[in-house]
Amino acid sequence: MSEREDREEAVSEPMIEERRVTDWWSTAVTEIQPGRIALRGYPVERLIGRVTFAEQIWLMLRGELPTPAQGRLLEAALVAAVDHGPQAPSIAAARMAATCGVGLNSAVATGVGLLGDVHGGAGQQCMEVLARVVDGADAGAVVAEFRERRAYVPGFGHRFHPRDPRRDPLLALVREAVDEGAVAGRALAAGLAIEAALAEGRSRPVPMNIDGATAIIYAELGFPPELGRGLFVLSRSVGILAHAWEEKEGGARIKGPLPRPLLAGYHGAPARELPDDR
Repeated sequence: MSEREDREEAVSEPMIEERRVTDWWSTAVTEIQPGRIALRGYPVERLIGRVTFAEQIWLMLRGELPTPAQGRLLEAALVAAVDHGPQAPSIAAARMAATCGVGLNSAVATGVGLLGDVHGGAGQQCMEVLARVVDGADAGAVVAEFRERRAYVPGFGHRFHPRDPRRDPLLALVREAVDEGAVAGRALAAGLAIEAALAEGRSRPVPMNIDGATAIIYAELGFPPELGRGLFVLSRSVGILAHAWEEKEGGARIKGPLPRPLLAGYHGAPARELPDDR
């Protein structure tokens, strides 16, 4: 081996070892160098002030910027689902955590941590049902399956609203996007078919709720169901933050689920004494 080859080998070996280390968590999302931050290849200083937060979310998740129509739909879905009042478990938990003196980040984490399959998961579940109909399943047969199991079809009906006020404006935006050719409209057709099947034989319809309307948007935009839930978590975290901050600013301490003069009901064993031989 020549002296030159010896020098080249001596230089290349530590470089190879460095890449083995730095590629351990190699990412296509963000590149960091001294004085440089690039998000999906775009210098961050070029994005600031030129793209919306919704467009930035799309870029980070999908790798490319959305079209204006796609960005509008995503932003509409995110705006629509930010909050549904302090009776929502995630909001109530965040507010209670704030009164216990934890930091704002912990209060928000408490609320977000409650967004699971039962509270917060209906959108993802609805996207999975929509995909079945888009793939050829009959909407009436799908509804019949849920009825046979005595289960609710996720994304339809509401325990509080006879007709969810967020449904119509969101679906109107989807229809506009379909007319513009921005989305295909297959998820919209599937959702409306399920809604029609649910109404058959009933005196009152069962319109879709916010979870169903946003599920249609996320499906039309090509997000997988699990990311649909992630986007809902992003949206609802805004409401959780607002409520946690309001409760923290109120200065109350340790507010439980009931006002202080009231105690939780009890249905256990009646009052009793420990035997003398114990």
